[in-house]
Amino acid sequence: MLEQRIEQNFIDSADLKYQASQLLSKPIAAAVQAILASVTSGGKVLACGNGGSAADAQHFAAEFVGRYERERPELAAIALTTDSSILTAIANDYDYNVVFSKQVRALGGAGDVLVAISTSGNSANVLAAIEAAHEREMIVVALTGKGGGKMGQILRETDVHISVPHERTARIQEVHLLALHCICDGVDAQLLGDQETSQ
Repeated sequence: MLEQRIEQNFIDSADLKYQASQLLSKPIAAAVQAILASVTSGGKVLACGNGGSAADAQHFAAEFVGRYERERPELAAIALTTDSSILTAIANDYDYNVVFSKQVRALGGAGDVLVAISTSGNSANVLAAIEAAHEREMIVVALTGKGGGKMGQILRETDVHISVPHERTARIQEVHLLALHCICDGVDAQLLGDQETSQ
């Protein structure tokens, strides 16, 4: 019984990824172009999210600063979820809803990109970060699910919306990770040329 449940999780995840591949390939490609334009002209990527999305933001930043699969020059990326002193100071002195937006205003500038991750699209602190990014004339790459929520409503035409067509948080997060890996792979392919991956 437990093994069948586990197998069903694998099947459900694979089915969603297959179904979403055509729908999401265009916005993911647009995200690659926006991020590539930023980092190759001296810009940087800021990434934020809560819980599992915070882990995704950190994972993404690590693959940009370090590497994804191939050796290449370091790319500028900062996860806004990692500095416990900044996070706790802002949450304590102001409000948890501004823990990301204050960092975006401090660190972001015109030409930079904000990768904003929320499975529901309704995280108040991520919404505030998007508003701060717009104030700083940054492009936003939003990763959402469940129809996009409030994030889908405040994005601009110049922003990119990668909205996973599903309601379950776990399935959305699985596709978010794949989308972020596709962005890393796409940026590397544009910088280094196409290369067949052997693994």
